[in-house]
Amino acid sequence: MPESKENRLTAAERKERIRERYKGVDADTLDVIPAIKTESFYEDVREKRVGIYARVSTDDSRQTSSYELQKNHYMDVISRHEGWNLIEIYADEGISGTSLQHRDSFQKMIRDCREGKLDLIVTKSVSRFARNVLDCIGYVRELAAMHPPIGVFFETENIYTLDPNSEMSLSFISTLAQEESHNKSEIMNASIEMRFRRGIFLTPPLLGYDLDKEGNLVINQEEAKTVRLIFFMYLYGYTCCQIADTLTKLGRRTKKGNTKWSPGSILRQLQNERHCGDVLARKTWTPSYLNHKSKKNNHDRNQYRQRDHHEAIVSRDDFIAVQRLISNQGYGKLIRLDNISKKAVGSYMCDFYTGRDIR
Repeated sequence: MPESKENRLTAAERKERIRERYKGVDADTLDVIPAIKTESFYEDVREKRVGIYARVSTDDSRQTSSYELQKNHYMDVISRHEGWNLIEIYADEGISGTSLQHRDSFQKMIRDCREGKLDLIVTKSVSRFARNVLDCIGYVRELAAMHPPIGVFFETENIYTLDPNSEMSLSFISTLAQEESHNKSEIMNASIEMRFRRGIFLTPPLLGYDLDKEGNLVINQEEAKTVRLIFFMYLYGYTCCQIADTLTKLGRRTKKGNTKWSPGSILRQLQNERHCGDVLARKTWTPSYLNHKSKKNNHDRNQYRQRDHHEAIVSRDDFIAVQRLISNQGYGKLIRLDNISKKAVGSYMCDFYTGRDIR
């Protein structure tokens, strides 16, 4: 088969042909159809439907001023910018930025974007939008890929996400924001560890106890009656469901003031060691600062127990007996109520109804 002329060219001749080709054509023979000029963020005065996103990291009343200042500031920004029409201010209060869980306003804003209700999102800073790198970059890319694309403007960093050169800066700053959250989490965990090592425990609200001026647990005698009844009934064979129904019928109140009891709330009272005067610190822990999901502490972190930390409502022997009964129930060993137990509970309930001291 005869060799083609192209194959007979030397390497030098092929290179020369490529050079000639890339010299281009005469500019007079080429018509250029110009693209529509993209205006910069500050020059663009086209009509835009704008959503404002604001977030404060705690629901403390002192943070209300932060939220109000953000809202008022962006109302002024909207009024000064030609072509901007405010659609809604989306605000989350008392929510962490490292997770989208419970950030209802943020999720609503994203839904509105998907439904074509917004053209632009304005927020104070990257850390207000998200402290999680994956969430921040992921949502920015999703918004930019919509038709028409939706941009996010971060005022503090002066970043507009529809600018093709913005992603590198955004990635770097969001990484710093995430690491800042990580550092805060480590500092908080270290602080809690130091408190526990010195026997300084957290004391969340618990049925049967109040806090005095020094923060010490003191017995609330009226609530303590309910606690003793719960333990007494369980020791004599009543199930958590039966105890919950009884307390509901009696109109006894939970720590939050509700009169409707559930089996789960009864079980939590039975398993809380503070009712026998002890304190066990760090029953749960949070593996990741990004999602804030807690899990049971199965020797993953140090625990601290202090016996006789405060006055007990039930004896330690009764508390231990209840824990063993709960454990036996878990293994399918049902505890049956005999006639003697029924009489004892009946007598106890009679005392409860008539208002006698049931301690």
